[in-house]
Amino acid sequence: MPITIMGDKEFENVPSIKSKALRINLNENIYGTFAEIGAGQETVRNFFRAGAASGTIAKTMSAYDKDFSDAIYGIEDDKRYVTEARLKKMLSHEMRLMEERMDRKKHPKKLFFTYANTVATIDFAKKYKGHGWVGIRYQVRPDEDYNEISLHIRFKENDARLQQNTLGILGVNLIYGAYYKYDNPKKLLRYLYDHIDKDQLEIDTINFSGPRFENVDNRLMSLQLVKNGMTEAVMFSPDGNNVLPARILYKKNVLALRGSFRPVTKVNMDIYRNSMELFKQESRVEEENTVCVFEITLSNLRSEGEIDEKDFMARAKLLCALGQTVMISNFQEYYKVVEYFSRYTKERMGLAMGVNNLVDIFDEKYYRHLSGGILEAFGKLFFKDLKVYLYPLKDKKTGEITDSDNLKVHPRMKELYKFFKYNGKVVDIQDYDPTIMDIFSREVLQMITEGEDGWEEMLPPETAEMIKSQNLFGYRNNNKVIEQK
Repeated sequence: MPITIMGDKEFENVPSIKSKALRINLNENIYGTFAEIGAGQETVRNFFRAGAASGTIAKTMSAYDKDFSDAIYGIEDDKRYVTEARLKKMLSHEMRLMEERMDRKKHPKKLFFTYANTVATIDFAKKYKGHGWVGIRYQVRPDEDYNEISLHIRFKENDARLQQNTLGILGVNLIYGAYYKYDNPKKLLRYLYDHIDKDQLEIDTINFSGPRFENVDNRLMSLQLVKNGMTEAVMFSPDGNNVLPARILYKKNVLALRGSFRPVTKVNMDIYRNSMELFKQESRVEEENTVCVFEITLSNLRSEGEIDEKDFMARAKLLCALGQTVMISNFQEYYKVVEYFSRYTKERMGLAMGVNNLVDIFDEKYYRHLSGGILEAFGKLFFKDLKVYLYPLKDKKTGEITDSDNLKVHPRMKELYKFFKYNGKVVDIQDYDPTIMDIFSREVLQMITEGEDGWEEMLPPETAEMIKSQNLFGYRNNNKVIEQK
Protein backbone atom coordinates (compact mmCIF):
# COMPACT_ATOMS: atom_id res chain seq x y z
CA MET A 1 0.00 0.00 0.00
CA PRO A 2 1.39 3.44 -0.87
CA ILE A 3 2.54 5.58 2.02
CA THR A 4 -0.05 8.20 2.92
CA ILE A 5 -0.42 10.61 5.78
CA MET A 6 -3.66 9.23 7.19
CA GLY A 7 -3.84 5.54 6.35
CA ASP A 8 -7.62 5.09 6.49
CA LYS A 9 -9.61 2.94 4.08
CA GLU A 10 -10.25 5.57 1.45
CA PHE A 11 -6.48 5.76 0.92
CA GLU A 12 -5.86 2.04 0.47
CA ASN A 13 -6.19 2.19 -3.30
CA VAL A 14 -4.33 5.41 -3.99
CA PRO A 15 -3.62 5.86 -7.72
CA SER A 16 0.04 5.83 -8.62
CA ILE A 17 1.72 9.07 -9.65
CA LYS A 18 1.92 7.74 -13.20
CA SER A 19 -1.81 6.94 -13.17
CA LYS A 20 -2.66 10.42 -11.93
CA ALA A 21 -0.50 12.10 -14.56
CA LEU A 22 -1.91 9.87 -17.29
CA ARG A 23 -5.50 10.63 -16.31
CA ILE A 24 -4.74 14.33 -16.64
CA ASN A 25 -2.98 13.76 -19.98
CA LEU A 26 -5.87 11.74 -21.38
CA ASN A 27 -8.39 14.45 -20.52
CA GLU A 28 -8.70 16.23 -23.86
CA ASN A 29 -9.81 19.51 -22.25
CA ILE A 30 -7.13 20.07 -19.58
CA TYR A 31 -4.39 22.18 -21.12
CA GLY A 32 -1.74 24.41 -19.62
CA THR A 33 1.82 25.39 -18.78
CA PHE A 34 4.48 24.51 -16.24
CA ALA A 35 6.96 27.03 -14.82
CA GLU A 36 9.36 25.58 -12.25
CA ILE A 37 12.21 27.58 -10.75
CA GLY A 38 14.98 26.34 -8.48
CA ALA A 39 14.61 22.56 -8.35
CA GLY A 40 14.39 21.52 -11.99
CA GLN A 41 11.33 20.50 -13.94
CA GLU A 42 10.39 17.81 -11.49
CA THR A 43 6.61 17.98 -11.77
CA VAL A 44 6.29 18.13 -15.53
CA ARG A 45 8.72 15.24 -15.89
CA ASN A 46 6.07 12.94 -14.41
CA PHE A 47 3.60 14.03 -17.09
CA PHE A 48 6.11 13.45 -19.89
CA ARG A 49 6.94 9.98 -18.56
CA ALA A 50 3.27 8.99 -18.22
CA GLY A 51 2.71 9.43 -21.98
CA ALA A 52 0.14 11.30 -24.07
CA ALA A 53 1.48 14.61 -22.72
CA SER A 54 1.22 16.49 -26.01
CA GLY A 55 -2.47 17.17 -25.49
CA THR A 56 -1.91 18.58 -21.99
CA ILE A 57 1.35 20.54 -21.97
CA ALA A 58 1.38 23.78 -23.89
CA LYS A 59 4.75 24.87 -22.55
CA THR A 60 7.26 24.02 -19.84
CA MET A 61 10.10 26.21 -18.66
CA SER A 62 12.67 26.90 -15.97
CA ALA A 63 14.34 30.28 -15.51
CA TYR A 64 17.40 29.36 -13.45
CA ASP A 65 19.44 32.49 -14.10
CA LYS A 66 18.23 35.28 -11.81
CA ASP A 67 18.64 37.99 -14.44
CA PHE A 68 16.70 35.93 -16.96
CA SER A 69 14.01 35.24 -14.37
CA ASP A 70 13.78 38.95 -13.55
CA ALA A 71 13.44 39.75 -17.25
CA ILE A 72 10.41 37.44 -17.44
CA TYR A 73 8.64 38.06 -14.14
CA GLY A 74 10.07 41.36 -12.94
CA ILE A 75 12.25 42.26 -9.96
CA GLU A 76 10.91 41.71 -6.45
CA ASP A 77 11.11 44.65 -4.04
CA ASP A 78 12.97 42.52 -1.48
CA LYS A 79 15.24 40.97 -4.17
CA ARG A 80 14.12 37.50 -3.08
CA TYR A 81 12.94 34.72 -5.37
CA VAL A 82 11.40 32.04 -3.14
CA THR A 83 8.41 34.07 -2.04
CA GLU A 84 4.64 34.06 -2.36
CA ALA A 85 4.81 37.28 -4.36
CA ARG A 86 7.09 35.58 -6.89
CA LEU A 87 4.73 32.63 -7.21
CA LYS A 88 1.78 34.98 -7.82
CA LYS A 89 3.69 36.82 -10.53
CA MET A 90 4.59 33.53 -12.21
CA LEU A 91 1.00 32.32 -12.21
CA SER A 92 -0.34 35.64 -13.51
CA HIS A 93 2.31 35.98 -16.22
CA GLU A 94 1.96 32.44 -17.53
CA MET A 95 -1.84 32.53 -17.54
CA ARG A 96 -1.83 35.83 -19.42
CA LEU A 97 0.39 34.25 -22.08
CA MET A 98 -1.96 31.26 -22.30
CA GLU A 99 -4.92 33.52 -22.98
CA GLU A 100 -2.99 35.61 -25.51
CA ARG A 101 -1.68 32.64 -27.46
CA MET A 102 -4.66 30.27 -27.35
CA ASP A 103 -7.73 31.24 -29.38
CA ARG A 104 -10.85 30.59 -27.29
CA LYS A 105 -12.99 30.37 -30.40
CA LYS A 106 -10.79 27.61 -31.71
CA HIS A 107 -10.66 25.81 -28.35
CA PRO A 108 -14.02 26.52 -26.64
CA LYS A 109 -13.85 23.52 -24.29
CA LYS A 110 -10.27 23.88 -23.08
CA LEU A 111 -9.73 24.19 -19.31
CA PHE A 112 -6.64 26.35 -18.96
CA PHE A 113 -4.19 25.90 -16.12
CA THR A 114 -0.76 27.07 -15.13
CA TYR A 115 1.30 25.29 -12.53
CA ALA A 116 4.27 27.04 -10.94
CA ASN A 117 6.79 26.60 -8.17
CA THR A 118 9.73 28.62 -6.89
CA VAL A 119 11.94 26.50 -4.68
CA ALA A 120 15.29 26.40 -2.92
CA THR A 121 16.47 22.87 -2.13
CA ILE A 122 19.02 21.94 0.54
CA ASP A 123 22.26 23.92 0.40
CA PHE A 124 25.69 22.34 -0.18
CA ALA A 125 26.65 22.58 3.50
CA LYS A 126 23.28 21.01 4.44
CA LYS A 127 22.69 23.78 6.96
CA TYR A 128 19.39 24.89 5.43
CA LYS A 129 17.07 22.16 4.21
CA GLY A 130 15.19 24.35 1.79
CA HIS A 131 11.65 25.51 1.19
CA GLY A 132 9.40 26.74 -1.58
CA TRP A 133 6.08 28.03 -2.86
CA VAL A 134 3.89 25.84 -5.09
CA GLY A 135 0.65 26.80 -6.81
CA ILE A 136 -1.86 26.23 -9.59
CA ARG A 137 -4.29 28.62 -11.28
CA TYR A 138 -6.92 26.76 -13.26
CA GLN A 139 -10.45 26.45 -14.63
CA VAL A 140 -13.05 23.78 -13.91
CA ARG A 141 -15.36 25.15 -16.62
CA PRO A 142 -14.17 27.07 -19.72
CA ASP A 143 -16.65 29.89 -19.13
CA GLU A 144 -15.76 30.24 -15.44
CA ASP A 145 -13.19 32.42 -13.68
CA TYR A 146 -9.94 30.93 -12.40
CA ASN A 147 -9.47 29.07 -9.12
CA GLU A 148 -6.16 29.12 -7.31
CA ILE A 149 -4.43 26.92 -4.75
CA SER A 150 -1.10 28.01 -3.32
CA LEU A 151 0.97 26.46 -0.56
CA HIS A 152 4.30 26.84 1.19
CA ILE A 153 6.47 23.78 1.81
CA ARG A 154 9.52 22.96 3.91
CA PHE A 155 11.76 20.07 2.97
CA LYS A 156 12.84 17.57 5.62
CA GLU A 157 15.03 15.27 3.54
CA ASN A 158 18.80 15.69 3.54
CA ASP A 159 19.47 15.08 -0.14
CA ALA A 160 18.69 17.48 -3.00
CA ARG A 161 17.70 14.68 -5.38
CA LEU A 162 15.25 13.24 -2.87
CA GLN A 163 13.78 16.69 -2.33
CA GLN A 164 13.37 17.18 -6.07
CA ASN A 165 11.61 13.85 -6.41
CA THR A 166 9.27 14.71 -3.51
CA LEU A 167 8.50 18.06 -5.10
CA GLY A 168 7.59 16.33 -8.36
CA ILE A 169 5.18 13.97 -6.60
CA LEU A 170 3.60 16.86 -4.69
CA GLY A 171 3.08 18.78 -7.94
CA VAL A 172 1.22 15.88 -9.56
CA ASN A 173 -0.92 15.42 -6.44
CA LEU A 174 -1.79 19.12 -6.47
CA ILE A 175 -2.80 19.24 -10.14
CA TYR A 176 -4.76 15.99 -9.86
CA GLY A 177 -6.51 17.13 -6.69
CA ALA A 178 -7.29 20.54 -8.17
CA TYR A 179 -9.24 18.94 -11.01
CA TYR A 180 -10.72 15.83 -9.45
CA LYS A 181 -11.08 16.63 -5.73
CA TYR A 182 -11.89 20.36 -5.71
CA ASP A 183 -15.39 19.68 -4.35
CA ASN A 184 -13.90 18.43 -1.06
CA PRO A 185 -10.96 20.67 -0.07
CA LYS A 186 -10.29 18.78 3.18
CA LYS A 187 -9.72 15.56 1.27
CA LEU A 188 -7.80 17.39 -1.42
CA LEU A 189 -5.47 18.59 1.30
CA ARG A 190 -4.84 15.06 2.53
CA TYR A 191 -4.36 13.72 -1.00
CA LEU A 192 -1.37 16.05 -1.37
CA TYR A 193 0.55 13.49 0.68
CA ASP A 194 -0.22 10.52 -1.56
CA HIS A 195 3.10 8.64 -1.92
CA ILE A 196 4.78 11.20 0.37
CA ASP A 197 5.52 10.66 4.04
CA LYS A 198 5.08 13.57 6.43
CA ASP A 199 8.73 13.04 7.43
CA GLN A 200 9.70 14.11 3.90
CA LEU A 201 7.75 17.32 3.58
CA GLU A 202 5.97 19.92 5.68
CA ILE A 203 3.14 22.12 4.39
CA ASP A 204 2.80 25.08 6.74
CA THR A 205 0.57 27.46 4.74
CA ILE A 206 -2.20 26.90 2.19
CA ASN A 207 -4.75 29.18 0.56
CA PHE A 208 -7.71 28.47 -1.72
CA SER A 209 -9.45 31.12 -3.83
CA GLY A 210 -11.78 31.37 -6.81
CA PRO A 211 -15.39 30.46 -7.62
CA ARG A 212 -15.07 26.81 -6.61
CA PHE A 213 -13.69 27.80 -3.20
CA GLU A 214 -15.97 30.72 -2.33
CA ASN A 215 -17.23 28.93 0.78
CA VAL A 216 -13.81 27.73 1.92
CA ASP A 217 -12.39 29.44 5.02
CA ASN A 218 -8.63 29.24 4.69
CA ARG A 219 -8.20 29.35 8.46
CA LEU A 220 -10.08 26.06 8.69
CA MET A 221 -7.82 24.63 6.00
CA SER A 222 -4.80 25.70 8.05
CA LEU A 223 -6.31 23.99 11.06
CA GLN A 224 -6.46 20.80 9.00
CA LEU A 225 -2.71 21.08 8.36
CA VAL A 226 -2.03 20.89 12.10
CA LYS A 227 -4.76 18.33 12.76
CA ASN A 228 -3.40 16.00 10.03
CA GLY A 229 0.19 16.31 11.22
CA MET A 230 1.31 18.11 8.07
CA THR A 231 2.85 20.91 10.13
CA GLU A 232 3.39 21.77 13.77
CA ALA A 233 1.89 25.24 13.75
CA VAL A 234 -0.02 27.72 11.59
CA MET A 235 -0.57 31.44 12.02
CA PHE A 236 -3.23 34.05 11.25
CA SER A 237 -2.54 37.76 10.98
CA PRO A 238 -4.82 40.35 12.64
CA ASP A 239 -6.74 40.71 9.35
CA GLY A 240 -7.83 37.09 9.80
CA ASN A 241 -5.87 35.68 6.86
CA ASN A 242 -3.39 32.82 6.82
CA VAL A 243 0.19 34.03 7.03
CA LEU A 244 3.51 32.24 6.68
CA PRO A 245 5.01 31.85 10.20
CA ALA A 246 8.49 32.76 8.91
CA ARG A 247 7.11 36.04 7.58
CA ILE A 248 5.78 37.02 11.02
CA LEU A 249 8.66 35.72 13.16
CA TYR A 250 11.78 36.29 11.04
CA LYS A 251 14.39 38.21 13.07
CA LYS A 252 11.73 39.45 15.49
CA ASN A 253 11.58 39.61 19.28
CA VAL A 254 8.69 37.31 20.20
CA LEU A 255 6.34 37.48 23.16
CA ALA A 256 3.92 34.52 23.42
CA LEU A 257 0.74 34.04 25.45
CA ARG A 258 -0.73 30.56 25.66
CA GLY A 259 -4.34 29.96 26.56
CA SER A 260 -7.69 28.57 25.52
CA PHE A 261 -9.09 32.09 24.94
CA ARG A 262 -12.58 30.63 25.08
CA PRO A 263 -13.40 33.49 25.08
CA VAL A 264 -10.59 36.02 25.48
CA THR A 265 -11.18 37.95 28.74
CA LYS A 266 -10.08 41.19 30.36
CA VAL A 267 -7.51 39.18 32.31
CA ASN A 268 -5.96 37.87 29.07
CA MET A 269 -5.64 41.41 27.75
CA ASP A 270 -4.26 42.65 31.08
CA ILE A 271 -1.57 39.99 30.90
CA TYR A 272 -0.82 41.01 27.32
CA ARG A 273 -0.53 44.74 28.00
CA ASN A 274 1.61 44.39 31.12
CA SER A 275 3.91 41.68 29.79
CA MET A 276 4.45 43.65 26.58
CA GLU A 277 5.46 46.73 28.57
CA LEU A 278 7.97 44.68 30.56
CA PHE A 279 9.24 42.98 27.41
CA LYS A 280 9.85 46.31 25.68
CA GLN A 281 12.03 47.38 28.61
CA GLU A 282 14.51 44.62 27.77
CA SER A 283 17.62 45.57 25.85
CA ARG A 284 17.36 45.41 22.04
CA VAL A 285 13.56 45.12 22.17
CA GLU A 286 11.88 47.87 20.16
CA GLU A 287 8.21 47.98 19.21
CA GLU A 288 8.91 47.91 15.48
CA ASN A 289 10.86 44.63 15.70
CA THR A 290 8.60 42.90 18.21
CA VAL A 291 5.60 40.63 17.67
CA CYS A 292 3.13 39.20 20.18
CA VAL A 293 1.60 35.79 19.45
CA PHE A 294 -1.54 34.40 21.10
CA GLU A 295 -1.03 30.63 20.96
CA ILE A 296 -3.73 27.96 21.25
CA THR A 297 -2.61 24.34 21.45
CA LEU A 298 -4.47 21.66 19.53
CA SER A 299 -5.46 19.97 22.80
CA ASN A 300 -7.26 23.18 23.77
CA LEU A 301 -9.36 22.92 20.60
CA ARG A 302 -10.60 19.41 21.21
CA SER A 303 -14.10 18.81 22.48
CA GLU A 304 -14.86 15.24 23.50
CA GLY A 305 -11.94 13.99 21.43
CA GLU A 306 -12.80 15.92 18.27
CA ILE A 307 -11.89 19.43 17.19
CA ASP A 308 -14.90 21.75 17.21
CA GLU A 309 -14.29 23.86 14.10
CA LYS A 310 -17.06 26.34 14.86
CA ASP A 311 -15.62 26.90 18.31
CA PHE A 312 -12.14 27.31 16.82
CA MET A 313 -13.36 29.93 14.36
CA ALA A 314 -15.02 31.88 17.17
CA ARG A 315 -11.75 32.11 19.11
CA ALA A 316 -9.72 33.06 16.04
CA LYS A 317 -12.22 35.79 15.05
CA LEU A 318 -12.27 37.34 18.51
CA LEU A 319 -8.48 37.45 18.86
CA CYS A 320 -7.94 38.81 15.35
CA ALA A 321 -10.60 41.47 15.97
CA LEU A 322 -8.50 42.64 18.92
CA GLY A 323 -5.57 43.12 16.56
CA GLN A 324 -3.69 40.01 17.64
CA THR A 325 -1.64 37.45 15.74
CA VAL A 326 -2.89 33.91 16.43
CA MET A 327 -0.95 30.66 16.31
CA ILE A 328 -2.49 27.18 16.41
CA SER A 329 0.03 24.48 17.36
CA ASN A 330 0.31 20.86 18.40
CA PHE A 331 2.89 21.71 21.09
CA GLN A 332 2.09 20.35 24.52
CA GLU A 333 5.17 21.71 26.29
CA TYR A 334 6.38 25.29 26.39
CA TYR A 335 9.94 24.37 25.43
CA LYS A 336 8.65 23.14 22.06
CA VAL A 337 7.07 26.54 21.43
CA VAL A 338 10.43 28.19 22.11
CA GLU A 339 12.20 25.70 19.84
CA TYR A 340 9.74 26.50 17.08
CA PHE A 341 10.24 30.25 17.39
CA SER A 342 14.02 29.76 17.38
CA ARG A 343 13.78 28.35 13.83
CA TYR A 344 13.01 31.82 12.58
CA THR A 345 14.63 34.24 15.02
CA LYS A 346 17.63 34.52 17.30
CA GLU A 347 16.29 37.64 19.01
CA ARG A 348 14.81 37.85 22.50
CA MET A 349 11.80 35.79 23.55
CA GLY A 350 9.28 36.09 26.34
CA LEU A 351 6.48 33.91 27.68
CA ALA A 352 3.56 35.48 29.56
CA MET A 353 1.63 33.13 31.84
CA GLY A 354 -0.23 32.70 35.11
CA VAL A 355 1.06 31.09 38.28
CA ASN A 356 -0.61 27.72 37.63
CA ASN A 357 1.08 27.45 34.23
CA LEU A 358 4.50 28.09 35.73
CA VAL A 359 3.91 25.50 38.46
CA ASP A 360 3.01 22.98 35.73
CA ILE A 361 6.25 23.74 33.90
CA PHE A 362 8.14 22.57 36.99
CA ASP A 363 6.26 19.24 37.07
CA GLU A 364 8.60 16.39 36.11
CA LYS A 365 5.82 14.18 34.70
CA TYR A 366 5.66 16.29 31.52
CA TYR A 367 9.27 15.44 30.61
CA ARG A 368 9.49 11.68 31.15
CA HIS A 369 9.77 11.12 27.40
CA LEU A 370 13.02 13.11 27.28
CA SER A 371 16.28 11.29 27.98
CA GLY A 372 17.51 14.33 29.89
CA GLY A 373 14.18 14.82 31.67
CA ILE A 374 13.29 18.23 33.02
CA LEU A 375 16.88 19.47 32.77
CA GLU A 376 16.91 18.86 29.03
CA ALA A 377 13.58 20.65 28.66
CA PHE A 378 14.74 23.62 30.71
CA GLY A 379 17.95 23.84 28.71
CA LYS A 380 15.76 24.35 25.64
CA LEU A 381 13.16 26.51 27.36
CA PHE A 382 15.44 29.05 29.00
CA PHE A 383 18.02 29.25 26.25
CA LYS A 384 19.60 32.59 25.56
CA ASP A 385 17.53 35.60 26.73
CA LEU A 386 14.12 34.07 27.37
CA LYS A 387 12.11 35.38 30.31
CA VAL A 388 8.79 34.42 31.87
CA TYR A 389 6.42 37.27 32.76
CA LEU A 390 4.28 35.98 35.60
CA TYR A 391 0.72 37.12 36.28
CA PRO A 392 -0.27 36.61 39.95
CA LEU A 393 -3.04 34.35 41.23
CA LYS A 394 -5.67 35.44 43.73
CA ASP A 395 -7.21 32.89 46.10
CA LYS A 396 -10.99 33.37 45.92
CA LYS A 397 -11.54 32.31 49.54
CA THR A 398 -8.68 34.04 51.36
CA GLY A 399 -7.82 36.83 48.91
CA GLU A 400 -4.15 35.84 49.17
CA ILE A 401 -1.98 36.79 46.19
CA THR A 402 0.49 34.20 44.84
CA ASP A 403 3.46 35.42 42.80
CA SER A 404 7.00 34.27 42.04
CA ASP A 405 8.10 34.83 45.66
CA ASN A 406 5.60 32.53 47.36
CA LEU A 407 4.43 30.02 44.74
CA LYS A 408 4.96 26.38 45.64
CA VAL A 409 6.61 23.85 43.34
CA HIS A 410 7.41 20.20 44.11
CA PRO A 411 10.07 19.93 46.85
CA ARG A 412 12.51 18.28 44.40
CA MET A 413 12.13 21.26 42.08
CA LYS A 414 12.66 23.99 44.67
CA GLU A 415 16.36 24.54 44.03
CA LEU A 416 15.87 24.45 40.27
CA TYR A 417 13.13 27.04 40.55
CA LYS A 418 15.30 29.24 42.76
CA PHE A 419 18.07 29.10 40.17
CA PHE A 420 15.85 30.54 37.46
CA LYS A 421 14.10 32.95 39.81
CA TYR A 422 17.28 34.49 41.18
CA ASN A 423 18.88 34.69 37.75
CA GLY A 424 16.10 36.98 36.60
CA LYS A 425 14.38 34.48 34.30
CA VAL A 426 11.02 34.92 36.08
CA VAL A 427 9.65 38.46 36.29
CA ASP A 428 6.49 39.38 38.20
CA ILE A 429 3.78 41.47 36.53
CA GLN A 430 3.12 44.08 39.21
CA ASP A 431 0.87 46.66 37.55
CA TYR A 432 -2.03 44.21 37.22
CA ASP A 433 -5.67 45.18 37.68
CA PRO A 434 -6.80 43.67 41.02
CA THR A 435 -10.48 44.19 40.19
CA ILE A 436 -10.51 41.57 37.40
CA MET A 437 -8.45 38.76 38.93
CA ASP A 438 -11.55 36.64 39.62
CA ILE A 439 -12.37 36.33 35.91
CA PHE A 440 -11.84 32.91 34.32
CA SER A 441 -12.70 31.97 30.72
CA ARG A 442 -14.39 28.69 31.65
CA GLU A 443 -16.78 30.50 34.03
CA VAL A 444 -17.57 33.16 31.42
CA LEU A 445 -18.27 30.43 28.84
CA GLN A 446 -20.61 28.67 31.26
CA MET A 447 -22.51 31.91 31.85
CA ILE A 448 -22.90 32.43 28.09
CA THR A 449 -24.12 28.91 27.39
CA GLU A 450 -26.51 28.93 30.36
CA GLY A 451 -27.97 32.33 29.50
CA GLU A 452 -26.80 34.08 32.67
CA ASP A 453 -26.39 37.86 32.84
CA GLY A 454 -23.25 39.84 33.59
CA TRP A 455 -20.64 38.03 31.53
CA GLU A 456 -20.26 40.99 29.17
CA GLU A 457 -18.46 42.98 31.88
CA MET A 458 -15.75 40.32 32.08
CA LEU A 459 -14.69 40.69 28.45
CA PRO A 460 -13.27 43.48 26.31
CA PRO A 461 -16.28 45.48 25.01
CA GLU A 462 -15.67 44.59 21.35
CA THR A 463 -15.38 40.90 22.25
CA ALA A 464 -18.70 40.86 24.09
CA GLU A 465 -20.36 42.68 21.21
CA MET A 466 -19.02 40.20 18.63
CA ILE A 467 -20.22 37.22 20.67
CA LYS A 468 -23.72 38.66 20.77
CA SER A 469 -23.89 39.96 17.20
CA GLN A 470 -22.41 36.79 15.66
CA ASN A 471 -24.01 34.31 18.11
CA LEU A 472 -20.69 32.78 19.11
CA PHE A 473 -20.20 30.02 21.72
CA GLY A 474 -23.88 29.02 21.55
CA TYR A 475 -25.15 32.44 22.61
CA ARG A 476 -28.20 32.59 20.30
CA ASN A 477 -29.17 28.91 20.53
CA ASN A 478 -29.22 29.03 24.29
CA ASN A 479 -31.42 32.13 24.36
CA LYS A 480 -33.92 30.41 22.06
CA VAL A 481 -34.15 27.54 24.48
CA ILE A 482 -34.77 29.94 27.36
CA GLU A 483 -37.50 31.79 25.45
CA GLN A 484 -39.26 28.51 24.66
CA LYS A 485 -39.32 27.64 28.34
